[in-house]
Amino acid sequence: MPGISKHAVSHASNPVRTGIPAVWMRAGTSKGLFIHEHDLPWSKDLWAPILLSALGSAEGGKRQLNGVGGATPTTSKVAVIRKSKIPVVDADYTFVQVAPDQAQVDMTGNCGNMASGVGPFALDEELFHVLAPLLNWQMDITVFNTNTQQILVETVHVTPDGRFSEDGDYSIAGVRGTASPIRMNIIKPAGSMTGRLFPSGAKQEMLTVGSAHTPTPFIVRVSLVDAANPFALLSASTMPAAYHGSEPTSPLSLGIIEEIRVAGAVRFGLAEDTATAGRVIGTPKIALLYPCRREVDVGRHIDEADIEVLPFSLGQPHPSLQLTGAVCVGTALSIPGTVAWDIQRQAPGVHHGDSQTRQAMMINPTMSTVKWLLKHPSGLMGVEVTWGCTRTGRHPWRVSLAASGQECSPLTIDNSDQPNLIADHHVRIPHRFPLSHH
Repeated sequence: MPGISKHAVSHASNPVRTGIPAVWMRAGTSKGLFIHEHDLPWSKDLWAPILLSALGSAEGGKRQLNGVGGATPTTSKVAVIRKSKIPVVDADYTFVQVAPDQAQVDMTGNCGNMASGVGPFALDEELFHVLAPLLNWQMDITVFNTNTQQILVETVHVTPDGRFSEDGDYSIAGVRGTASPIRMNIIKPAGSMTGRLFPSGAKQEMLTVGSAHTPTPFIVRVSLVDAANPFALLSASTMPAAYHGSEPTSPLSLGIIEEIRVAGAVRFGLAEDTATAGRVIGTPKIALLYPCRREVDVGRHIDEADIEVLPFSLGQPHPSLQLTGAVCVGTALSIPGTVAWDIQRQAPGVHHGDSQTRQAMMINPTMSTVKWLLKHPSGLMGVEVTWGCTRTGRHPWRVSLAASGQECSPLTIDNSDQPNLIADHHVRIPHRFPLSHH
């Protein structure tokens, strides 16, 4: 890499360097490293030093200057991929969230945005063979997420020579420009980490939160939903006055959000107490829900979203919306009695889509698909929930969303036999693949 001194590593240590190939890719509204599992140590317990150094988090700080991380939760991620041994599954994928401001990794949940890049990576790395002919030059790629033990089916566009077709005219909120669409289908998303759609047993509840930021404990109205990832979905109107009186990014507001998150983790059954919950940075996640305004101009609905979502990730407001968050919100919107259901019914006017079909779907098992439009900090996101009926009741069978992805650059991570030294893990970008290419 230009500018790296040969004296960065002590000559006394004489480290032995090995190269770990990787791809730096935007996937949805996230960006991160995509790595073959066979290029990492056999045990996941040994991955952290390498990935922390590659992203630039090994020494803490907030800028990740010694790695390729982008100093935000959405640009400090890793997807580790292998050819699957599961019949009809093309690739297995493990998600790793690398904290951008501390030497910590989290593998407890999935990332839908990073998952959208797994299919294209597996296709281009030839983890499976393309069977011709392809209908409209599209194909389905089946992915198994090891974090949540769930199946995803990704529909991607393919070039005539069997590679992922990046170029296209599809755009998503939160990303400038256009690219090829990637259709994401999360199969049977309920109970990703807890085994139940509503782990606490309630569709909504009043959660009491002990706080260092308010004079007394406060109470918020929340639905604890586990679909693709566990999310605490809060009614924003029930947040304490201290939160409403501060900016969302203020230390006070973020402190309150974290207090709710860890209290929710205990109710989810993910931690025995809030202290233990605070040591797990990735899950559960949290989002505030607001009713959407229905502004009408000569009969035309300007804002057709069904609900407004302010999500958080690693203690910061998310710039858009996690795909797994959209799965949770879309699922909750489809279930009478949840916080999301109640809030979307508060908005005056006609909802996006066919409201009569929605109401019929709730009572008629044969009408099993409902579409929702979610508003988030960067724009709008559509989500489609398909329901199935079993002897135990109705369950979300499939949740569909759309993303896009683009390869930023192939990389080689320089590794060594001394993973405790930050200088022993550099990222070398070949001159023919500058990071500024895209």
